[in-house]
Amino acid sequence: MTADDLPLTGDFEVEGVLTDASNLTARVLFTGADGKPTGERALYKPIRGEAPLRDFPQGTLGHREVAAYLISTTGGWDLIPRTVLRDGPLGPGSLQRWIDWEAAGHQPGQSLLEAFPAAAVPEGWLTVVHGEDGEGRPVVVAHRDAPDLASMAVLDLVLNNADRKGAHLVRDADGRLWGFDHGLTLHTEDKLRTALWGWAGRPVPAADIARLERLRTLLESGSSRAAIEELISAEELAALQGRVTRLLAEPVYPELPTDRYPLPWPLW
Repeated sequence: MTADDLPLTGDFEVEGVLTDASNLTARVLFTGADGKPTGERALYKPIRGEAPLRDFPQGTLGHREVAAYLISTTGGWDLIPRTVLRDGPLGPGSLQRWIDWEAAGHQPGQSLLEAFPAAAVPEGWLTVVHGEDGEGRPVVVAHRDAPDLASMAVLDLVLNNADRKGAHLVRDADGRLWGFDHGLTLHTEDKLRTALWGWAGRPVPAADIARLERLRTLLESGSSRAAIEELISAEELAALQGRVTRLLAEPVYPELPTDRYPLPWPLW
């Protein structure tokens, strides 16, 4: 059994609760046939622990987490850890393979999104927003200009991600980029709120155009479409297809909207 199989088939027990999460989120530990811990972990988000939201239907965030994972794998981005629906001690919910960021030696978001003095943004970083620090000095929040991060920004456009914080991004011990916390995605209305605006107005990379084309084809019919149809509404699926079609027609990162707030809160 591989680590990717565990969130689907392995037994697990709650190890602890993430106290800073807005919805009930537990880290769980998998156990083997002998009942002993395997060392593999996952994030378990029971549907009953989802906080009510004004603009997202109640009890749908876990389904959106799984749909986001399926979209990522269907298109070939592979930027979201394996995520499934499972029953657990607190009822059904999403279960996502835990990325051991502690072994990587830094916190989620670290070295991906940072604040710099206004005149000292390093080469290889792209400005997101200007602001002030706690002492009133001007600062610039910027993110890395990295190819995998640029692909994550394209995936967020597809998902209509309303909550791409810096802390929802992490590199594992091998340096591979992962994104998590995709409950606030796939709305029919434009909800994009992200800390990854640095590519605004630039062309979408060729590799991501190929992924978009693959996703568009596989969403038209077949098992990928059927799996996603079980998780989101028909209107949300149509909106997803519309976003992919528009991106392919004009493969450019959008400019920041002027009619709504475009950033997550907080940024990290």
